[in-house]
Amino acid sequence: MRIVLFEPEIPPNTGNVARLCAATGTELHLIEPLGFKLENRYLKRAGLDYWPNVRLFTWPDWRAFAQRSGRPAAERWVMTSARSRHGSAPVQHFAFQPEDSLVFGPETRGLPPEMLDASPHHVRIPIRPMEEGGVRSLNLSTSVGMVLVMALASCGLLEQWT
Repeated sequence: MRIVLFEPEIPPNTGNVARLCAATGTELHLIEPLGFKLENRYLKRAGLDYWPNVRLFTWPDWRAFAQRSGRPAAERWVMTSARSRHGSAPVQHFAFQPEDSLVFGPETRGLPPEMLDASPHHVRIPIRPMEEGGVRSLNLSTSVGMVLVMALASCGLLEQWT
């Protein structure tokens, strides 16, 4: 399983995701352009001293990631975006698979329509509507954590640490 951040913009969010990836042994793929430099102190601080444990890959664009050599044959792109709810399965009802790439969009824009169209696999995190006192969306690193834990749990990949 892998996390893919498409054009992430906020260094501490990416740093938090990197720390999560180190904790779970999950690959982290960053699709450029990034809204920061990888040497950014806020990025490094959020990831603490776990950066050596992160299997980090950067790609110049989506096409380079999608066409990379060594891509698992069973890989599916599981798209998630706060901006797109149509056709998205609630995360707790989605049948994740161990080779899934969990794809998240930039914090301010979400995934563009052409990327959402690139895969039939879409998930969303159910949240209370604003009319009921809820929020518009969740923080990127929070969302990644929620989706990743649901995905790992549904595939039985958390059992090794219980």
